[in-house]
Amino acid sequence: MSAAAAPHGTVVAVARDSGHHFTKPVRDEITLVEHHGVEGDAHAGATVRHLHQVRKDATAPNLRQVHLMHAELFDQVAADGFAVDPGTLGENVTTRGVDLLGLPEGTRIRLGADAVVELTGLRTPCNQINGVQQGLMKRLVEVDDDGTVRRLSGVMGVVATGGVVRAGDAIEIELPDAPHRALGPV
Repeated sequence: MSAAAAPHGTVVAVARDSGHHFTKPVRDEITLVEHHGVEGDAHAGATVRHLHQVRKDATAPNLRQVHLMHAELFDQVAADGFAVDPGTLGENVTTRGVDLLGLPEGTRIRLGADAVVELTGLRTPCNQINGVQQGLMKRLVEVDDDGTVRRLSGVMGVVATGGVVRAGDAIEIELPDAPHRALGPV
């Protein structure tokens, strides 16, 4: 990894749900468990837990243990009339002040004093988003003029180091050594 981490943002909210529901209730704190995910969350585990991915290959490694989303996205979609709050889109950690989508694969994100999440890829939004508000899915996937698809619904990662995470915790970013690889869908 490259040079020491520096403060970059703040945790706005944390959420978890023991069931496979689309939204996750906001909590006072969550505990990240190394190589497992968010304690008590339906998506925690060493192998895939996302129901669609389990049907494909239940033995595949879980690259989606923690879902992080930037609160700035909520601000952007609010301008289009959509009301989205932390946890509504199924994220475990809502951030502010971090360009999550611009970080490379392998970036380590320190959340609070101890927890570290290593980024594995972009979250691929699904049609369940329209169940939150009709038309929201279209707002979370953009297609550039050249046909490039941009997924805006956050990033996924695995727990490299466990710890407790709370709203108000500082976020530090540690980039991997170059060359950097852009995040792709997982």
